[in-house]
Amino acid sequence: MQPATPYDPLQGMDPSGRIPKVERPADLPNPERWRYIPEGRLKPGNVLERFLVSSFIAPQVFFEEAVGVGGGIALTDIDFRDQRRREFLGAFLSYTSEGQQSYRAIWRRWLYHREVPGGGVILEERSRIDAFGGYRKTLTRRFFGLGPDTRPSAESSYTDESVDLGIRTDIALRTAGSDWVLSVGLRGEHHNLSAGRVSGVPSTDDAFPAQFKDGDGRDQLVVSGGIRYDTRDSQHQPYRGWVVGVGVDSPVVQLGDSPGAVFGAYSSVMFPLPPLFHSGGDPGEENPPTDTLALGAFVQQSTGDLAFYDLPSLGGTNTLRGYISNRFTDRAAWHAVAEYRFWVIPRGFAFTPVIRVERVGLAFFAEAGTVADNVADFPDARIHTSYGIGLRVSLERTAAFRADFGFSGEGLNFTLAFGLSF
Repeated sequence: MQPATPYDPLQGMDPSGRIPKVERPADLPNPERWRYIPEGRLKPGNVLERFLVSSFIAPQVFFEEAVGVGGGIALTDIDFRDQRRREFLGAFLSYTSEGQQSYRAIWRRWLYHREVPGGGVILEERSRIDAFGGYRKTLTRRFFGLGPDTRPSAESSYTDESVDLGIRTDIALRTAGSDWVLSVGLRGEHHNLSAGRVSGVPSTDDAFPAQFKDGDGRDQLVVSGGIRYDTRDSQHQPYRGWVVGVGVDSPVVQLGDSPGAVFGAYSSVMFPLPPLFHSGGDPGEENPPTDTLALGAFVQQSTGDLAFYDLPSLGGTNTLRGYISNRFTDRAAWHAVAEYRFWVIPRGFAFTPVIRVERVGLAFFAEAGTVADNVADFPDARIHTSYGIGLRVSLERTAAFRADFGFSGEGLNFTLAFGLSF
């Protein structure tokens, strides 16, 4: 139900942006696992009327020799259909003069959502259902061959034209907010490969003809699943707690091929640290600025028949950020990372009474990992490392943007992404 009173952008908030804690309902299970959204962040209206409060539109203009001049738009609506923040929609569209294009959408609905007496809502972050799909034609995907010892000179490129459609759910077991979380998903995919467009490097169909042929024209039905034990205080920006889990991503149906799977185990832990540039907030604050040391690791092993682009890989947005995307690929991989996250502007700033950045910070990170044909071969595989620094801009705890500059023996790699890497 929409509030009867006129919209006040500071309702439930202090002028500084501080959000005082509110009393949770007495019957709420695991109340520390529910996130409070003040009434001031629930601006009513359409996607344009809520711009930079609960909807974000980011135009893009870019040029790369291999893909031409391009442009696009990214629309993120965290209050889709005016459901008082129960639903989310992301839509991403881009096109270039050389024909690279992407049209994708993701919809999400939180399963547990409650109104707060006096204004605002609370929702439980762990239980949700997602639906997603789209079409992509990427002209510049890279492949360097298999193994931890591939050289930069082995770089090849290919065009991947893909269509996918899927659904996934995360459910806190037994009761909302519990430590045990089950994940289940199903998606269909189709891939068509063709020659790459990166100048100065061979096309993958010439450099690696066997892998290219095996990955071309694939139709697959993929089942994913996992379970984790998760004590973290947030699923988006955790300050404390730990998680350990296992998962599988398996093309159980592949036309013309036998099934395959990638099995994985992962863990991470977060420690709050003494603040550098702020006081750390206070106990009566809903989301106090907190500096954090985060440690994470995973191991993956594949089995059965998989295309080269479905095998475990390192490099790019979330792993070994000092290397290009998919720099190292093989049938098994491990990765470990340490990241020190600290807030430099703990209260952020307001562009207008309505449009506000919650806080701004930096992060130092160091990573290590490798790939191999089998987990048993890890001790003999060459370990690769990267390190770097990143900018963190948080519009609120669930809306964090990052820009990472990663360094490795092969130079600098830049990453711009939504959300933390782990």
